[in-house]
Amino acid sequence: MTEPLKLPYLQKLEERGKLHIWLVDGSYIRGHIDEEFTNFGQHYRYQYIPEHEFWIDREAEHDEHQLFVEHLLVEYRLMAKGMPYEKALPEADRIERRERRRAGDMIQITHNGQKLPDGKEVHERLWKKLENGFSVWIVNGRMVRSVFDIDFTEGGHDHVYEFVPENEVWIDDAIEEAERGYVLLHELHERNRMVKGWTYNKAHAESSRLEYHCRHHSDELHDALVAEGWS
Repeated sequence: MTEPLKLPYLQKLEERGKLHIWLVDGSYIRGHIDEEFTNFGQHYRYQYIPEHEFWIDREAEHDEHQLFVEHLLVEYRLMAKGMPYEKALPEADRIERRERRRAGDMIQITHNGQKLPDGKEVHERLWKKLENGFSVWIVNGRMVRSVFDIDFTEGGHDHVYEFVPENEVWIDDAIEEAERGYVLLHELHERNRMVKGWTYNKAHAESSRLEYHCRHHSDELHDALVAEGWS
């Protein structure tokens, strides 16, 4: 008999009325339930999440869970009333963005509004410079979300995001070390296909399939990375 999948709960963070807010193992979710699960979620966006629960991924760096909770409260309330996700998301982003400004993230990176934000200022450390000329950086994901794109998740590159400097791939430092190789594979594969003229949607879909495959066949990850220029 196949062993049932475990639920990914790590710790209950708080309760808001009937809502239970859980810290969860996002790596497990992406490997066994939904490869597209991001930093957080609620039932009306992800049907596998129980109705009265919010799930927030464990972060390797920078505690953002209160910011995510404020987002989820709006998204959950609007979608429970029948609003589609595409319309609820901008409203939830607006509230989350307000809270990020209150936290002072924008002031920090723009030096109190004296300069425009620069993508290089979110660099945490250079992971590797590849032979084909582009660099892979671990970046401060919280600052990227606060200053450039509130929906930035896991990683990105210069062929998707205009704020990523040319010839760079970014990996969110919120992603734990054990999971970064899979995200890296996704971003390298996606970028390489887009350089060849593929649309983002096509490249992303194929990269997601490859990432999911390697999450279940980790012995193939290194070879898959090498095939994308990692050496």
